[in-house]
Amino acid sequence: MEQFIHIYVTSDIHGYVLPLTYGNNEKADIGLAKTAASLKEHMSNRPNTLLIDNGDLIQGTPLTYYHTKTDQDDVNPMVLLLNELHYDAAIIGNHEFNYGLPYLYKTIEESRFPWLSANIVHQGTEKAVFGQPYIIKTFECGIKVAILGLTTQYVPNWENPEHIKGLSFLDAVETAKKWVPYLRSKSDVMIVSYHGGFERDLKTGKPTETLTKENQAYQLCMEIEGIDVLITGHQHRLLEGEVNGVTIIQPGTQGTELGYVEVKVKGEGDSWKLENKRAKLLSVKDYEPDQQVLDLIQPYEIKTQKWLDQPLGQVDGDMKITDPMLTRLVDHPFIEFINKVQMDAAGVDISSTALFDDHSKGFSKHVTMRDIVSNYVYPNTLKVIEITGRDMKEALERSASYFSVNEAGDPVINPAFSIPKPQHYNYDMWEGIDYTIDLSKPLGQRIVSLQYKGKSIEYDSLYKVVMNNYRAGGGGDYPMFKEKRVVKDIPIDMSELMANYILNRGTIQATCDHNWRVMVSSSLK
Repeated sequence: MEQFIHIYVTSDIHGYVLPLTYGNNEKADIGLAKTAASLKEHMSNRPNTLLIDNGDLIQGTPLTYYHTKTDQDDVNPMVLLLNELHYDAAIIGNHEFNYGLPYLYKTIEESRFPWLSANIVHQGTEKAVFGQPYIIKTFECGIKVAILGLTTQYVPNWENPEHIKGLSFLDAVETAKKWVPYLRSKSDVMIVSYHGGFERDLKTGKPTETLTKENQAYQLCMEIEGIDVLITGHQHRLLEGEVNGVTIIQPGTQGTELGYVEVKVKGEGDSWKLENKRAKLLSVKDYEPDQQVLDLIQPYEIKTQKWLDQPLGQVDGDMKITDPMLTRLVDHPFIEFINKVQMDAAGVDISSTALFDDHSKGFSKHVTMRDIVSNYVYPNTLKVIEITGRDMKEALERSASYFSVNEAGDPVINPAFSIPKPQHYNYDMWEGIDYTIDLSKPLGQRIVSLQYKGKSIEYDSLYKVVMNNYRAGGGGDYPMFKEKRVVKDIPIDMSELMANYILNRGTIQATCDHNWRVMVSSSLK
């Protein structure tokens, strides 16, 4: 007898439900409402279906942020939707920890589906933290499908330590080596759903990024026998195909694509043999949003939109961003504003921050909460750490590597910061020090001037610097910051700090002191 297993996958939804961008409420082909419409069409009257979310579900939009901060008595809106769409399982992603463990545990309790992660365990044990590392689903025809959940083990390098207290993140590959043979013996089809991506080129095997064990999908395909399907995510890539006989799928981010894997098996009873499998990405572009999802999310959305339209204050001057690349090449009032907020909250006079993505528009004259959350998209808190002048120089060199110079002599983005996904958030701009980046110099030698209060930075001297918790933990390949002495921990989200800074002043000044500059071919840009 011939049977087909139909596996549907979402990943990295990041709180997007409606087909719009919150910065201006313009329509966009994104969101779980459109994904749900595609799901219902494809799953209708099909036997042997599985529906899996691969992580990073509950964080990323004003909708999810508002629920976290002001509306926690209601069911998590993302879980409400997955419950109604009858998901079989969800994987713990790194951003699931952003709002702390109590919030995550509450979210899991509200779920009518299991959250899986075999490699997140209680410290000192091998006991999975979130209930179960895997599930085995048996279909009416007798076919048994195992799903093993894994999470990128790199979470401690980014997350606030309080949010992961008492947890250990084991090596994903080593954990899979333990579980896959066991589950293989108990099932006919073996699925690994891994909230992580590919650290190597899928065809050549050559590294495409620093091999930090953040993205171990290629290793999983090459080193572990018995995996039929590998679901991936985290990198926000669109991938379908096969690696070393393992069918792989990665459906991007924000619900723009639905991942689909079809597995053909033959047999009967307790004896089934896998015959064929294929992966395909299904675009949601031509679908109208699902009405059930719209109705369920409406009460949450109304509150969110009202909150977003709160007036906070106004800007005296120009704080708009019209050219993201230019903003990273020439000191800009909006970047200076963020650094000022950080220094004010921390009580120190050196700060660093980034322009997280190319969608940030800065501030117009009148500032609302919508402007805050559309520009500062992560729920970061702040830390003041004590670093040496040498650490500072190394960090600035890391940022300076963001740029390459093309044949025409113009600055462009170094592919290392754009492949496999954009990493604009890993280029920092500093306030409180004066420095010059010379792009005509080799990597590691581009900081040609570095001063604090008119004097050269001393490599062995200590300096107090405020930065977001992600960077303070060494995130973004800034190991010089890792495990430095924390002088002050400010456990308030930056969006809240920014809003309060404006509210307390009424009017903020668009100022720029041009304390840093980038030189290309010996000319100032």
